[in-house]
Amino acid sequence: MGLSSGTDGVDGVPGLVTLHVWRISRAALPRALTRMAVDPRRLRALPGVRFGKLLGTGTGTGFGPGDADLTRWAALTVWDSPAASARFDDSPVGRAWARLSRAAVRVDLRPLSSRGEWSGRRPFGEPPGGRVTGPVLALTRARLRPRRAVTFWRAIPPVAAALHAAPGLLARFGVGEAPLGWQGTVSVWRDPADLVAFAYRHPEHRAAIMRTPTEGWYAEELFARFEVRDVVGDRAVLGWVADGGPGAVEGAGS
Repeated sequence: MGLSSGTDGVDGVPGLVTLHVWRISRAALPRALTRMAVDPRRLRALPGVRFGKLLGTGTGTGFGPGDADLTRWAALTVWDSPAASARFDDSPVGRAWARLSRAAVRVDLRPLSSRGEWSGRRPFGEPPGGRVTGPVLALTRARLRPRRAVTFWRAIPPVAAALHAAPGLLARFGVGEAPLGWQGTVSVWRDPADLVAFAYRHPEHRAAIMRTPTEGWYAEELFARFEVRDVVGDRAVLGWVADGGPGAVEGAGS
């Protein structure tokens, strides 16, 4: 399936965003932690990379500090073009994580919408949106205010429980740049309607959204939505909770 080869436009929308996710053994954890210390700068220095983050992950059951999954790690990378992203596997960063992992998957993404900032930047530009009939991925990321973190984590369990049972959910897990205070979620949905139904109509999630301005949980926040263009590798690494069906991505699991 083709991707636009576009580079920087007036809106700054990237040519491609990739999410690499690796599953490692517990014995490989010390080496993974070394990579997390060394590779963020190396990732951002790769040719064609506009923005890159190495991320720890959570199981997706609670999205709080006790939810960490130390056997799964991820890299979210914003590229100038698909051609630039194709060189990742042969890069020092890509090769290092391939040696560590026992299973891996890559999700190719096209930005549909983005609101907010990440590390003071708008990494996905101002996407024009567009009609999508297949799977979509939602990314949330926030830097918590230290004095509001406990209140935030207490508010999360009902939302996490509701998300687990949400119709159309294909995968979900937490992500973060640090063990505490850097909160994020990744969720994959069979189609945009399922995502919208949960985000804006589910009572637990709506209640959390309405509390956000008054509680002042976040020092910085971002919400982005992407079209899933391809899934390459082992979808089980994402915690895939449903099989393919009509909403499956062409080439998934290849």
